Amino acid sequence: MKIRSVAALGAMMILAGCATGSGSPSPSPIGSGPTDAAAPIATPSPGPSATPTPLTGHVAVAAAADLRFAMDDLVVTFLAANPGATVEPTYGSSGTFFTQISEGAPYDVYFSADAAYPRNLETAGLAESGSTQLYGIGQVVVWVPNDSALDVESRGLEALTDASVTTIAIANPEHAPYGRAAVAALKTAGIYDAVESKFVLGENVSQAAQFVESGSADIGVIALSLAMAPSLRDLGRYAVVPIESYPRLEQGAVVLKPAVDPEAALAFLDFVLGPEGRTILDRYGFLLPAS
Repeated sequence: MKIRSVAALGAMMILAGCATGSGSPSPSPIGSGPTDAAAPIATPSPGPSATPTPLTGHVAVAAAADLRFAMDDLVVTFLAANPGATVEPTYGSSGTFFTQISEGAPYDVYFSADAAYPRNLETAGLAESGSTQLYGIGQVVVWVPNDSALDVESRGLEALTDASVTTIAIANPEHAPYGRAAVAALKTAGIYDAVESKFVLGENVSQAAQFVESGSADIGVIALSLAMAPSLRDLGRYAVVPIESYPRLEQGAVVLKPAVDPEAALAFLDFVLGPEGRTILDRYGFLLPAS
């Protein structure tokens, strides 16, 4: 695969805190946009939504990059009801997290864009057998900035073959599920060979989105959840890629056996899977598995 290098992103980044080219994901705080160096999310003051028996404890979350904005909202809502707790999300590619967790990285809950990764952790004895829970089904879109002349709304993936397109951003398919989905969709459409030489690979799907938003790529194949996020939804246009054109992006989460506070970790996962969590995930374009 011939890959073009990307340079001079620096000042061009408006999508603050999208992952850098590093293979090691970093934590991100709520409130300042996603960044790659952060302390645990601050606990909000208790409000009317606080539960009678709020939890305490700390939860370290490894979250797939497509969850960057949805997870921020999930954490804020969870902490409003549990003001004594802290939740520290770190965002990156699902495959990179799988490798890190397998090597002992200290996460409590793992949210993957590919449910196969947490299931493999079960097999490895790092999570209870059968404990992986599906939290959503991801969708893929073709995305361009508003000032692009490309008519992605009507052309969809075919817009990638336009003569004006010289660079196409996707997540690295070697370890990012959304990158593999992008490649599969392009092959289904019969245009992979025609556009493969134009790929610019992001470390994860969030970085691929940032490449397009910053002008370092002309067009991108990214997650719908990012295209619908506040930081991007008013800056660009997109077309949803037919979901049958790529393997189903079943996304799964699991509480890890080395969790420091298993009760708090399970409570956070249960919240994401519950009514409030599902409402937030739906708002970001995830298809929801049956209750």
